Amino acid sequence: MDVEAPGEPVAPAPLRPEQLERYGRHLSLAQVGPAGQRRLLDARVLVVGAGGLAAPVLQYLAAAGVGTITVVDDDRVELSNLQRQVVHGTADVGSAKVDSAARAVAALNPDVGVVAVPERLAASNVVVLCADQDVVVDATDNFATRFLLNDACVLLGLPLVWAAISQFDGQLTVWSPGE
Repeated sequence: MDVEAPGEPVAPAPLRPEQLERYGRHLSLAQVGPAGQRRLLDARVLVVGAGGLAAPVLQYLAAAGVGTITVVDDDRVELSNLQRQVVHGTADVGSAKVDSAARAVAALNPDVGVVAVPERLAASNVVVLCADQDVVVDATDNFATRFLLNDACVLLGLPLVWAAISQFDGQLTVWSPGE
């Protein structure tokens, strides 16, 4: 068994050949490259919500190779969701949104692990759910949840990505504690 000397950095695992091909566009960017792609593969992102805002977020996080995505939502897929919640399909109607989202992410990128949490975010679980994350994405539609996530992210020093839509208008903000 190899033992690292104290203070010596551990070399990241090299990318596998299929990862070199899948993430080739990222690897060619000086701002990402192999080290940045490894950071993405090692990253943990919490996405609260699995509906209209979360659908493209989940797809792009998976496509980029974010290593672990935790999805929190207590809702089920309904037929009326399908025209705007593109991570779900007709076969998913009646399923928990987090399970449907997990299947879609797994189909898109096997490098990505999904933790499906079929619960409502609440004061009793928000800190625990946020604690091991690198970034938190608020893809919800209510202010009570937004305030809970903001408080937890400030407490834990985590960046919070917040988005909202209303008909044809949208907003996106990234809050980074201390900045």
